[in-house]
Amino acid sequence: MPVANAEVAVLIVGGGPVGLTARALLERWGVRTLLVEKHRELSPFPRARLVNVRSMEIYRQLGLDAKITAAAFAPEYGRVRFRDTLRGRDFATAAMVGINAPVPESPVIGVVTSQDRLEPTLLAAADSQMRFGVELVGLVEETEGVVAFLVDRQSGEETRVRARYVLAADGANSTVRQRLGIDTAGPGALGGFTTVVFDADLSRWCAHQPAGVYFTPQGIFAPLYPEGSWAWFIPTPEDAAQADWSVLLARALGPDTEVRAEVLRVQHWVMNASVAERFRHGRILLAGDAAHAIPIVGGLGMNTGIADVHNLCWKLAGVLHGWAGPGLLDTYEAERHPVAHRTLRQAVANTHLMVQVHNRRREQLQSGEAAPERIELPWSERYFAQLGLVLGVAYHSDAVLTDNVTPPDPPDTDTGTDYVPTAEPGHRMPHLWLERNRSTLDANGEWFTLLTPDPTRWEQQPTDSWPLRVEALPDEHVDRCGLRPGGAMLIRPDGHIGAHWRDSPLSDSTLHHALSTITRSAP
Repeated sequence: MPVANAEVAVLIVGGGPVGLTARALLERWGVRTLLVEKHRELSPFPRARLVNVRSMEIYRQLGLDAKITAAAFAPEYGRVRFRDTLRGRDFATAAMVGINAPVPESPVIGVVTSQDRLEPTLLAAADSQMRFGVELVGLVEETEGVVAFLVDRQSGEETRVRARYVLAADGANSTVRQRLGIDTAGPGALGGFTTVVFDADLSRWCAHQPAGVYFTPQGIFAPLYPEGSWAWFIPTPEDAAQADWSVLLARALGPDTEVRAEVLRVQHWVMNASVAERFRHGRILLAGDAAHAIPIVGGLGMNTGIADVHNLCWKLAGVLHGWAGPGLLDTYEAERHPVAHRTLRQAVANTHLMVQVHNRRREQLQSGEAAPERIELPWSERYFAQLGLVLGVAYHSDAVLTDNVTPPDPPDTDTGTDYVPTAEPGHRMPHLWLERNRSTLDANGEWFTLLTPDPTRWEQQPTDSWPLRVEALPDEHVDRCGLRPGGAMLIRPDGHIGAHWRDSPLSDSTLHHALSTITRSAP
């Protein structure tokens, strides 16, 4: 048996947004973690560009939404624009719903921001130990834990850490996933791309028509920070090693523009499209890009990973604190694996639609006829937010009770662009105002929440073994939630409805049975 230098409850591998969010969530639950990141610092590249409305709800729960919003772009940047050149007029545009303006379905609004602006906020959100420049090079699974072999990439020093569980958020080329021999399914690598970060004053072309992304035949342009800097995304040329990026960028901007652009950084990367065949191997769990690599169009990748750890961390905390059985962790894959596949399909569809737009425009320009100033997009204005996928995800697992009376089945909302709020078990609790500036989503935390119009009756139920809070549901929301005066909804810590009772409890053990079943325990 390997001798460990240190012991922690959870070892997090990977210091991107997903790993950092998991670190903050687990610290709120009182779980001791160690996060290791093989790079010596946070990424200096923008990478992900969008914090969607569901992710912002999670960050609201962590008290980070105001900080993230303060460093992000104004809502009017929540739009994409299509142009023949960056300096030209829009020939098509679409709003990012839930980003460009508030939506009634949520108490928050998502933002356009760069990953390198988000990560420092997430890093500061927790005090748990974090080691940069440390790479995981081996894993040995034991009955009661996992021994991880770590190497300091600068000094070469090797240490061993024993963890009860390992959470792998180490990217699309996950070392952990590869060492476990977990295959992936899906299209795979879609091609090599290059991000060029540069400074230039492009206000004459863009200030009057702001956007988070400008699609052009010369590449994708995106403003990075409210105070300045841009990113240019293009397929990586064959001679990338010898490329003069200043010259290529000037050509893309237009030789007669008189815009001076200074190239700051260049990064080459591969756009992948795949889902891991399994999200769990014993005490090792995959999340984020390690579990699913999602193409960038539509801004779904990072946000899907954030939702992964929001689903997982309360379950890890329950098992580690003893109020949940180990079987609860089986529901992580059961709930998130289908979501990853649906998200991948949506992102691939987004990519095909982007190509359709440019192909249609090119055909117009090549036809010799006068091209119209605008073309009709092949999707609705709601396409880019995919609210049905973002807010309408429904979980089907042993951590959701369906053996009691539930509301009528709603339309399938997690595969399209529209979102229809529902109080059906498995769905995210709909946003309703409990009082001024306090949403039903704000009732969630490091506990289960019972929302009921009759708190007194339900508070008599014995539930001392689990973290639980009982809150009054205002009368005006009772019918909308499919309840009668004595009914209740049990909300899991991740904000999804675990159980729904239309009427009063059938026995004194109703709530105890529900919590025991959901948490796979018998305290």
